[in-house]
Amino acid sequence: MEWTVPQDAPAAATDFQREVYCLLGLPVDALTEQQAVRLIRGAAEQGRRCFFSTPNLNFLVGARSDAEFRNSVLRSDLSLADGMPLVWIARLLGAPVRERVAGSSLFEALGRQAGRPLGVYFFGGPPGAAQQAHARLQGAAGGLVPAGFQCPGFGSVEDMSAPATLQQIAASRADVLVVALGAKKGQAWIEHNLAALDVPVVSHLGAVVNFAAGTLQRAPTGWQKLGLEWLWRIKEEPSLWLRYLRDGRAFLRLMATRVLPAACLSRWHRASPRALRDAALAAELVDGVQVLRLRGAWTGANLAPLREGFDRIGRAGAADVRLDLAQVTHLDAASLGLLLLLRGHQSKRGRRLEIVGCTPRLRRLFHRAGAEFLLDGA
Repeated sequence: MEWTVPQDAPAAATDFQREVYCLLGLPVDALTEQQAVRLIRGAAEQGRRCFFSTPNLNFLVGARSDAEFRNSVLRSDLSLADGMPLVWIARLLGAPVRERVAGSSLFEALGRQAGRPLGVYFFGGPPGAAQQAHARLQGAAGGLVPAGFQCPGFGSVEDMSAPATLQQIAASRADVLVVALGAKKGQAWIEHNLAALDVPVVSHLGAVVNFAAGTLQRAPTGWQKLGLEWLWRIKEEPSLWLRYLRDGRAFLRLMATRVLPAACLSRWHRASPRALRDAALAAELVDGVQVLRLRGAWTGANLAPLREGFDRIGRAGAADVRLDLAQVTHLDAASLGLLLLLRGHQSKRGRRLEIVGCTPRLRRLFHRAGAEFLLDGA
């Protein structure tokens, strides 16, 4: 194999050891709430960057038509299933995403976790909500303490990214930055400013500001477990009904045209033991492009060589990558999830990921998985 990896190359900026699964084109980490809390708190305490996304049904639907919104999830350090529809999809596809990890629950769990108190900065939300959340956290006992707040109003991402705004966040020395600007604008604001933000943990956690402020009440636990929190949210915020109606219709279409066909075919066409044993990759440098030629079947059971190969790419100098899948017979949700991470990694570096040699059967597989955009060579 030929790799362009300097001897003193730093560790890959993307963690290709993550156990992620492709759910309708978005990577989702197979983590429990407890595991996610432990990782996020560890990052905050160590001052290590962790930009985590919390995709729900609204994310899934929005990402279908908005490439930059989708890319913000692909470029995240963690992607957690904040929505029971994602858990249901995972179950149908055989992916071990066994529980919902809601951003609101995660925030509450961080407050209960033992360890030094983490400073929280609230950015966004309705007028007065961030200030009220800050004040309520001031008087609460637990693992979270207030570090500051801003309500930037309703301007553009650029308007909300003035140097004075970022300096105020930096001066707070917060450990966690909670952004609440609406999913698409919030993700865009984070991506626009991430390099300049001197805060280890950053996430768009929309309703958390309202819940922390006490202006909205979360659904009872039973409603959450049944996947009915959306109904409670409509009771609390009647204006949300139209969004939920649109997302619900889109979800039913995606279930009928993508998820159910993919689930059925995954049961009828399993990778043979021989194809799994034959899985291998060869690497070479061709005209400055890192080319990986894969063969055989790739599933969650045999991804170690692929993870190692992608790690090498991550440690190498920035280069375009070409994956040749002409001899690949099968990809599952885990292997597609790894391809999503590679796409995100290349995107962060401003480089291309080109996938070539797909058979018609593989193309149909990418389509059913909602990952057909991986074949566009962007």
